[in-house]
This record gives sequence, structure tokens and C-alpha cells, in this order.
Amino acid sequence: MNVNTLGLYIHVPFCASKCDYCDFYSLPGQSEDTRDKYVSAMLAHMKETAAFTGKALKNGGAAVDSLYFGGGTPPLLGVKRLRALLLAAKKLWSFSPAAEVTLEANPESLGFKEMKKLRALGVNRLSFGVQATQDELLRLLGRRHTGRQALSAIEDAFRAGFTNVGADLMYGIPGQTREALMSSLNAVIALKARHVSLYCLKIEENTPLARQGLAPPPDDELADLYLAAVEHLRLAGYGQYEISNFSLPSYQSRHNLKYWNLGAYIGFGPSAHSDFSGKRYSNVPDLAAYVTGVLEGGEVVDEIAKISPPERAGEYIMLGLRTTRGISGNHYSREYKVSFDVIEKRLEALEKLGCSERDGERWRLTPKGFLVSNRILSELLDTPVSGGTARF
Repeated sequence: MNVNTLGLYIHVPFCASKCDYCDFYSLPGQSEDTRDKYVSAMLAHMKETAAFTGKALKNGGAAVDSLYFGGGTPPLLGVKRLRALLLAAKKLWSFSPAAEVTLEANPESLGFKEMKKLRALGVNRLSFGVQATQDELLRLLGRRHTGRQALSAIEDAFRAGFTNVGADLMYGIPGQTREALMSSLNAVIALKARHVSLYCLKIEENTPLARQGLAPPPDDELADLYLAAVEHLRLAGYGQYEISNFSLPSYQSRHNLKYWNLGAYIGFGPSAHSDFSGKRYSNVPDLAAYVTGVLEGGEVVDEIAKISPPERAGEYIMLGLRTTRGISGNHYSREYKVSFDVIEKRLEALEKLGCSERDGERWRLTPKGFLVSNRILSELLDTPVSGGTARF
């Protein structure tokens, strides 16, 4: 783990309304007073956390090279509150000069004037939840914006001075055709969105989509959609660097790469996760409990676990193979003191099936392998290793 750079994640759980597929921790319709108390708790938690981070990191501290406002819908905090959180972070930690500062937004949640103000504050990356550009699909998902609003938001972001603007899209939406998916891709490509995330819709239990009895397309149709989209983005100049993420050259999400490369990051807010100083932990998934815990001395951490070397070795395999950079057998053996031979034999077998490929001494999954990555990773993590345990 790189302990000389640090990522910060700030979870904003507020939404104007809950999307019909969403099972993340988010809360619609909260009062201004609730939002003020939340920011007060966040500021206190950041100050408390900053006091011990320097002691735990090499050289007495770390440069923050990514700050990510996620949600929920972060713009619902308003520019004033976002400004307070951003300035506090920059006061409490040392930021690298080229730090990536990302704000997630729904297209209808952020106007042109607010974009200009945020850009002036130091936010330098916007990520819009577009999902689709067809209004009928957006209505099915419970989104509050239209396709035209989504594309206008991207255009406005560039006009406001942002040079790094991304769009999230979905495939596998009930009723979505291949032509509709390609149309959505072409729309954001035409606007030169620097980054595209492409997620497969999962219809989770107890969501409105599940209660409507809707089901995703069959697996073979999902596979066709995914592989067609990967190739379409490649031809348009978007390099795939993770299962669901694509970018123009030099526009990968630095913050998300921190997760997949086992970098250090600290999360603030209810349900936020952290990986820091050899431990993974998560905050309580409850806004009231989080605010009370911070401001009145209650419990804020929900789960915490110290990561053993075998567990970290498993994470290296699991997270590294989500990326197109893949994993290094030499690094694995050197860093975790276990043989890579058995895992390599599994990867060689997958290579014959077209699911993995070798680049020098590095291994990565192919787009075909990404489609069945959960099964592949499960098998690899069950692989006995010399000097290790039978299961990570």
C-alpha cells in the first residue's frame, strides 16, 4: 500500500428522491437543519481524524491526492456547505498541487452558476449520473432528469471551465435495446466526456423495480451488450482500465484507482468505508447515529478489521484483476512471501479459454473474462498457495 498519498471520501447521503433501483444508503427530503448538523459532524470528524493520520503514515504525513464527494446527491448540500468541507480538508491535510477533487452530481441537481462557483473553489472533476439518454428508460429507473437535461449538464460543465467531466451509464435496463445503449454512448462520446462508467443494472430485493416484478435480460444478452459497448468505446478512443470504467488518455479516475490499487483512503459520513494503516473499517449506516456519535462521543465505526498478510494477498488478486493493468506474479511473491505458481497455472488455463492474457510477467483478464470475473476470482481466491492458507 502506498502510504505517502491519501484519498479522502466524503459521503453525502441526501437525495431529492430515491431512484427505483437504489439500495445505497441515501435519504430523500431532509431539512436544512439536518444538513447543517451533518456538516458540523463531518467537520468535527475530519478534525479528529487528521490528528492521528500523520502519526500512522510514513514520513509523518501524506499528501492528499484525491478527494471525492459521493452520494447520494452531493450538490444538495449547496455550495456554501461544500465549500466549508473542502476548505477544512485543505487546512487539515497537505494536498498535492495536482490533487483530483471530484463531485458526483445528477444532471438536474447542478446549475451552470453553481458549477462555476465550485470550479473556482477547486473542484476539478464532475461525474454525472446520466444512466441513459432515453426518457422512457429514465422514467422506468425513477430518475428526475431527461436525456436532454443530462447532455446539457455535460455541456454546461465544459462551459463552466471544467476539463474533466465524466458520465455514468447503465446497461441491462429492462426494455433497453442494443441500439438504445449505443445511442447513449454516442451522445456522451460526441460531447467528449473524458470518462465513462458503464454499470450493469442489478435489481436488488426490496427496491421498487423488484416489487414491480421486473427482471434483467438473460445473461447472454447482457454479455453481448457489454462486449459491444467495450468495443464501441475502444474504437472511440476510450481505454478500458477497470471492469466498468473507461477514459480518454490520462483521464482515469485517480480516486477510484486508489481503491483497486490498495491505496490508503479515509471515508467520512454514514456508511463510508476506509482502508488505512493496515485496517479496513466502515462507519455506521445511519445519519442520526453518525451525527450523534461524532458530536456527543458515541460509536461511529460500525465494523473494523485488521488485515492480515494472507488477506491482503487475496485483496491484491481480487482488486488487481478488476483492472486492465492486472497483477504481477513477481510483486505477489515478493510482497506477500507466497508462491504465485498455482495461481499462474489457473490463469494459464483461463488464457486458453480467452478469459485472461499475459503481458510480460503480468496477468490480466480480457473483456470476456471480466464478464465472469466473480466466478474467476472466487476460484482463484480458493487456490491453495505455498506458505499460505487454503483460502484468503
